[in-house]
Amino acid sequence: MVGDLPACFKAYDIRGKVPDQLNADLALDIGRSFAVVYQPARIVLGRDIRLSSPELTEKVAQGLNEMGVDVLHLGLCGTEEVYHGAFSLAEEGIDGGIMITASHNPADYNGMKFVTRNARPVTGENGLFRMGELISAGALPDPGKRRGAQLQQADKTSYIKHLLGYIDVKALAPLKLVVNSGNGCAGAVIDLLEEHLPIDFVRLHHQPDGTFPHGVPNPLLPEKREETAAMVRASGADLGVAWDGDFDRCFFWDEQGRFVDGYYVVGLLALEMLRHEKGGKILHDPRLVWNTRELVSGAGGVPVVTKTGHALIKERMWQENAIYGGEMSAHHYFRDFGCCDSGMIPWLLVCSIISRTGKSLSELIGERMSAYPISGEINSVVQDPEAAIGRIEKQFSGGRHEYVDGLSVAFDDFRFNIRKSNTEPLFRLNVESRGDSLLLQQKTEELLKLIRGR
Repeated sequence: MVGDLPACFKAYDIRGKVPDQLNADLALDIGRSFAVVYQPARIVLGRDIRLSSPELTEKVAQGLNEMGVDVLHLGLCGTEEVYHGAFSLAEEGIDGGIMITASHNPADYNGMKFVTRNARPVTGENGLFRMGELISAGALPDPGKRRGAQLQQADKTSYIKHLLGYIDVKALAPLKLVVNSGNGCAGAVIDLLEEHLPIDFVRLHHQPDGTFPHGVPNPLLPEKREETAAMVRASGADLGVAWDGDFDRCFFWDEQGRFVDGYYVVGLLALEMLRHEKGGKILHDPRLVWNTRELVSGAGGVPVVTKTGHALIKERMWQENAIYGGEMSAHHYFRDFGCCDSGMIPWLLVCSIISRTGKSLSELIGERMSAYPISGEINSVVQDPEAAIGRIEKQFSGGRHEYVDGLSVAFDDFRFNIRKSNTEPLFRLNVESRGDSLLLQQKTEELLKLIRGR
């Protein structure tokens, strides 16, 4: 049984409004509780650009120090830099990492993501809820005699070297990329990579700015896509790339300024990883599957379906020794990156593919989009999700039903997945067909009527 928890404690991380749900006092206790539950000797600690992040970072570090834990500060960085520190510095005594970030949430939110030694994921079940229970119960032990140290590491050399190891830099073509950091943390890493790459970067909202003068970066929102698309067309770029605030997700536009759904990027990256390890396992989420399964199986790989959610996928990556895992939501996981998600490795790989094949991004994915058209994820606010699922199960009883994550139903010519969001009060629908856009539209409309009870 999970006891009372602070409102900001979620299944895989901490996330809440500042200061109502997350504040300096709570951050201090979070640092203390992490030390009690996971018993680290030293951790890496990073933060995003939000205005509340410096104070929360200071208090988390103080809480860790009070419990005898040394803190290695990475400063302003992306979530994946904390992951990289946690696995690359394990032999030097790093036992985990904490990232202060609310990613794409509104500006008045903040949060934290946690990993343990070698960047293993932290979840509610393996300790996060226990942290919350200790805080709520006022049961944290008194600090010991030893006080931890605070150390600084602003040098990103090791991280940049790791990223470049996924490609043959000398084989890259002189491409032009529009890069939209959304005033988040990605810009500094682009600047460091630029020194090593024959790429002309056209920068949008490049400087980190916690006031979010152009809105909180979330390229999944349709209204946030057009500025990148317009710049691709205006500059004649080979492709566009954008990130959320902590750049653990990576989004693409082709050379015509068309947004590329993350589903098709999963298949593209899976093929690239299988070039280097024949027969490898590829993880994918159950929302959309046909394109990925066909490509992976055709290349001699093994597709493995897994529940949606970054912590669940990371743990499954370890269990399966999978070389790559991809979610249609633009999270991409790599075994050699501690089984963690990276927003930088995907675009480097895409540039490598374009350079090697001489094909544009639209050529690389256009045929797959035609072969497996999709609805895109459609969200609905549903008062009684179980009743909606019941209506759909009855209406589509003749299909093949799976319950890996929500409900998936497959027929010969179309399939769909419905699931409740892990993080928001929403009901999510994804539909795909085998090359039949009209059928896709018809079934999507039919499903939405059943979901919304109309």
